[in-house]
Amino acid sequence: MGLQEEIDKMRQEIRADHYSMSIGEWISLYENAEIDIHPEYQRFFRWDKSQKTSLIESILLGIPIPPIFVSQREDGVWDVVDGLQRLSTIYEFIGKLKDEDKNPLDPLVLDKTKYLPNLEGKKWEDPYDIPNSLTQVQRLLIKRAKIDATILLKESDEIAKYELFQRLNNGGSIATPQEIRSCILVMFNREMFHWVKKLSQNEMFKECIALSERPIEEQYDIELLIRFLVFRTLEEREMKKIGNDLSGFLTDKMVEIAKNKEFNYTEEEAAFNKTFEILYEQMGSDSFRRYAPNKDKFLGGFLVSAYEVIALGIGYNYEQLSHSHINISEKVKQIWTNPEYTNSSGSGTTAQRRVPKLVPFGRQMFQP
Repeated sequence: MGLQEEIDKMRQEIRADHYSMSIGEWISLYENAEIDIHPEYQRFFRWDKSQKTSLIESILLGIPIPPIFVSQREDGVWDVVDGLQRLSTIYEFIGKLKDEDKNPLDPLVLDKTKYLPNLEGKKWEDPYDIPNSLTQVQRLLIKRAKIDATILLKESDEIAKYELFQRLNNGGSIATPQEIRSCILVMFNREMFHWVKKLSQNEMFKECIALSERPIEEQYDIELLIRFLVFRTLEEREMKKIGNDLSGFLTDKMVEIAKNKEFNYTEEEAAFNKTFEILYEQMGSDSFRRYAPNKDKFLGGFLVSAYEVIALGIGYNYEQLSHSHINISEKVKQIWTNPEYTNSSGSGTTAQRRVPKLVPFGRQMFQP
């Protein structure tokens, strides 16, 4: 297939439409539950109060607002793909925004800005504080302002939605690939997202990975959990398809799992919990640190190459290990002097080379 044929094929798989909509219409969509802004995303986006105020200022001044990208679901509801912060700021300002549990959030109170310093302390409408409320004229000015909508129609290829999400949000308000991945998971399977979040709170898991505050804020613990779910039983021939983009590979496999109605949540939860119970009891926070044989000590911080061997190796064999008396600590120490590990985990080793070697190596090492 030549380039033009590839272009023609993909263009046929993406169906989009465009509307010019007033903010009043965007508000009505939210009030009638005809748009899903995914409140779970709020933790991944980091607009502060001044950024929110700047948006309201821009609307009042007539400065054009970038279009909102949405995807139309089978039930006709629009999923927000790009524009969450713009819409949630508007909904928060008018006092309509709700959290994940459908509880209303406090309305936004504005700060002063360079061009409109009198915005300080202003609210949408408060009958008990008229001086600090916008006037009817100002509220109508906002409700009649336009924000265009680009709609990815339900006839489009499903993959187009998350491809669009990644391309629009890379380098934007979201900081890490896993935060993007989490948003995509909410799109495809909200229940699975909450299941993953619940698993990540396992105290034995948190103790074993022993991450500092920053990686946890950036959801690296969730990424490690996704790696466990993706690679634990993945066939070796599939691992060889990683290519140069491990992040994209993880996202694609996660979406496959999210869409798989046969995925055994009970089995995977048991494997995850038992793996980290075994590690917690024998290794604790040393589980994925470098072992120095000359000092007989575990040193430094978390190493992902150790995780790929140890967590996934135990996870693959967890049922047999549950009934055996293998000394896991001694097995782990052996890994650090094994050339099969050291030759595949050094600095400069790419995920493309590392993962297809280390994961099968771990399965073999922890076989009872």
